[in-house]
Amino acid sequence: MNNWLNLEGKVALVTGGASGIGKEIALNLSQNGMKVAVGDLSFTNISDDDFDGDSFHLIECDVTNLDSVKNMITQTIERFGKIDVLVNNAGINMPRLLVDVKGEHPEYELDERSFDKMYLVNQKGAFFCGQAAAKEMLKNNSGVIINVTSECGLEGSEGQSAYAATKAAVYSFTRSWAKELGRSGIRVVGIAPGIIEATGLRTLEYEKALAYTRNISVEQLRSGYESTSTTPLGRAGKLSEIADAVAFLSSDRAGYIHGVTYNVAGGKTRG
Repeated sequence: MNNWLNLEGKVALVTGGASGIGKEIALNLSQNGMKVAVGDLSFTNISDDDFDGDSFHLIECDVTNLDSVKNMITQTIERFGKIDVLVNNAGINMPRLLVDVKGEHPEYELDERSFDKMYLVNQKGAFFCGQAAAKEMLKNNSGVIINVTSECGLEGSEGQSAYAATKAAVYSFTRSWAKELGRSGIRVVGIAPGIIEATGLRTLEYEKALAYTRNISVEQLRSGYESTSTTPLGRAGKLSEIADAVAFLSSDRAGYIHGVTYNVAGGKTRG
């Protein structure tokens, strides 16, 4: 266990924590001694065996449903007594063009259903969870809200305009909530991953959609993950690198970091 961050005994709630980035964050915080509640729709990719000891709790939650979010908060408090850190990670990305100019795959053109789904999970869900957790943190005049956004939220991204727009909203949430909550001892910060190593969430359907929106093949898309001209470090990021950033920002070592979003993107500045 790494004691440098002094996270032992603190309580974290990680939304979307059963797979991908969220799972890596939950595991990292647990390994650093935190008690971790994981909120997600499904737990097929995570189990009790993934954690050491019994200082964790899996909670079924739909972040787009306010009653479900309130239940997640209640269960966390009942199990651990408080919430020190909320990692607002739950999200969804559905690559879509504003207009399918070639007219070959209308299913990859942005429509109301796909727009609403990304908005509900990425933006409204972040609001629901942030508000509910902040109300608990106010009782102790302390806490940290870490919003997981994306590098493309500021830069935009070809074939991902709606996703990028929802993530831009999370940037604004971070800055605005920091102004509102800082005086009450609650820090609000963000992290913005760039291209990261493959997870189970990078499905073939996702890759087909993204490749089509960028007028390249799936094979070209995959080769770009590992060596891309838009990432100065020339490689995809590791899940552990995202999780390490979250662990640091969760700790008192980051006690004067507030109202900003850190790009964990290898220097990438274009989508």
